[in-house]
Amino acid sequence: MHPYQIPFWKIVPFSRLLLPLSAGILLQWYNPIPFNPIAISIAVATAVFILFYFLPLNLRYRYRFLQGIFLMLIVLFVAMFLTRQKNVSLKVHWFGHRYTDSSKLLVRIMEPVLERDKSFKTEALVTGMISGKIQIPVTGKIFLYFSKEDECKKLAYGDQLVLRTRLQPIRNSGNPGSFNYSRYAAFQQVYHTAFLKKGDWIRLPQQKTNPLQTFIFYLRKQVIGVLQKNIVADKNITGIAEALLIGYKEDLDKDLVQAYSNAGVVHIIAISGLHLGLIYMMLVWICARIPFVKKNRISKVLIVLGSLWLFSLLTGASASVLRSAVMFTCIIIGKEFFRQASIYNSLAASACMLLCYNPYLLWDVGFQLSYLAIIGIVALQKPILGLFTFKNKFLFKTWEMLAVTVAAQAATFPVCLYYFHQFPNLFFITNLIAVPLSTVILFAEILLICVAWIPWVSIMTGKLIAGMVWVMNALIGFCNGLPFSVTDHIYADILSTWLLYILLFFGVGWLMYSNRPCRWITLICLVFFTGYYQYIRIKASRQKKMIVYQVPRHQAIDFIHGKQFQFMGDSALVPDGLLKHFHLKPARIALQASKQTIKMPELYQRNQGLQFFGKKILIIDKAVTVNMNQSMLTVDVLVLSKNARVKLADLARVIRPKMIVMDASNSLWKIAVWKKDCDELALPCFSVPEQGAFMLDLNH
Repeated sequence: MHPYQIPFWKIVPFSRLLLPLSAGILLQWYNPIPFNPIAISIAVATAVFILFYFLPLNLRYRYRFLQGIFLMLIVLFVAMFLTRQKNVSLKVHWFGHRYTDSSKLLVRIMEPVLERDKSFKTEALVTGMISGKIQIPVTGKIFLYFSKEDECKKLAYGDQLVLRTRLQPIRNSGNPGSFNYSRYAAFQQVYHTAFLKKGDWIRLPQQKTNPLQTFIFYLRKQVIGVLQKNIVADKNITGIAEALLIGYKEDLDKDLVQAYSNAGVVHIIAISGLHLGLIYMMLVWICARIPFVKKNRISKVLIVLGSLWLFSLLTGASASVLRSAVMFTCIIIGKEFFRQASIYNSLAASACMLLCYNPYLLWDVGFQLSYLAIIGIVALQKPILGLFTFKNKFLFKTWEMLAVTVAAQAATFPVCLYYFHQFPNLFFITNLIAVPLSTVILFAEILLICVAWIPWVSIMTGKLIAGMVWVMNALIGFCNGLPFSVTDHIYADILSTWLLYILLFFGVGWLMYSNRPCRWITLICLVFFTGYYQYIRIKASRQKKMIVYQVPRHQAIDFIHGKQFQFMGDSALVPDGLLKHFHLKPARIALQASKQTIKMPELYQRNQGLQFFGKKILIIDKAVTVNMNQSMLTVDVLVLSKNARVKLADLARVIRPKMIVMDASNSLWKIAVWKKDCDELALPCFSVPEQGAFMLDLNH
């Protein structure tokens, strides 16, 4: 007789709630439903659920599955309600409903002002709108960018400003495959930004602050001050030290961050579950050696949780830190007070709590990677560890650490491919080096904070930290410099990501448990995955496109045929750098254009224009002059670039374009003049800065 086993889905009840909760959030975002239908649905589903308790016992038992279905419906409708309520743009008092270009806004700065290369940036809460002599209470948030002036350096958290400038709605670049910045900002409930010069704002004498938030910012400033005072080294070392301890990334070099990303260890410089996990293990070790605490469960939980939350506040209480703190809180409580509690249930409980607080965390990359990594470690670390056995203790510990790294990487790599389109081939080596070293550095930095009041000890500790960070940077830089360190330009979309996870899930079930259904599902999914990629490859091989990118203040045009592309534009976009990686690389990956050519046979110059698969294209900038005495020339696309000195009324006498494209290298005032001329001349036009990248698809 087989022993009775409780089904897995009964051990993890919160995972059953997490599914309808996530479904409701997705449904409300992609198909918004008004408040009244949602409220009525919640009331009806709740009433039916309660009515089940008034049925006879035999009927309740027979139809208990229906009660479960209505519970799931309640969770789904509540998730829709929470998602709708979190969206500030749907609230009556959102400033965007009443804002006009002549409005003045009363705002309050919500965080310390950060210095950028060309501006100061901060986030502000809109508290009022001034129209004439009337002040209307409103709500909402905006991003503020100040021109670099001495007065801006004095701005601080809690300052109240009156803005007299035109707000700009947050838009995407429109480049294929580009980061959806407008959606990212919308999930933070920010829909507008303002670029402020001297005279566009007035600071009021009153300040409005939150004592707890003020304390958090004060702690963060003090910690940064201690690190910068005692770790006397170049910016790369200080920046890594700041990021490793408190997640402060403003001093990080972008090329160094890219090197850490390529090496597969960028997680160590982002405050996450790894940092809190290390501190948790240290606290458990300490508590196990204190007699009173060791035997008192409540004292142990209070000390561990209190220390974790204090560290969270110390790091600035960023979203990623609070997310990890909530996750570990649920895990610790489940482990200490519910001995048989499943860690999967604790994880699901923490995810439900976070999503109820902020439903838009569902799209947060850090949220996804944190939970996937921990699930991967819990589910796969032991099976991977059991693949090899070592009698030598050092080898066993090394393999144990590698097993954790491989398990986390296996669970997260499909999502990483989708977001970053690269795979760090040396992740198992770099993590083996960087994780232990970063752990020592983290504890050394905590020690530095504790002994900062002792001059000679803090100086010596700072020098030790600087030396260890230098070694870690050097090792990561060396690994990143190897030609085979990273596989780049990997195409991935939502469907391929889901197929990979199905393949991973059932593949693990097949290999771990020799389950026959899992084997067949794995093989079928593998066929679908391979077939889908072949379809994408064939589709890409037949493409013929011209793309005018939106790269602010730059000319950038790609001509694509199959997997080949020829670039025309500013030389600043040719070498590998931030501009190329941010604006052009995502588009080329999305379109699978991986082979750059200097001369494409299908693209050739004819007189002053270009011809691409029979389409006539003319690019006019400051360096190009048009012969006004030539006969009428018909072109398919006319690109105006770099504030070309042309009047469309004169140009229309010799050129009749089917489409006029004004690229992002032009000034907005110049584009406004051209758009007005196009309206008068009945010419179709396209403004790249306002409408996003222009794409001409020659297959249609």
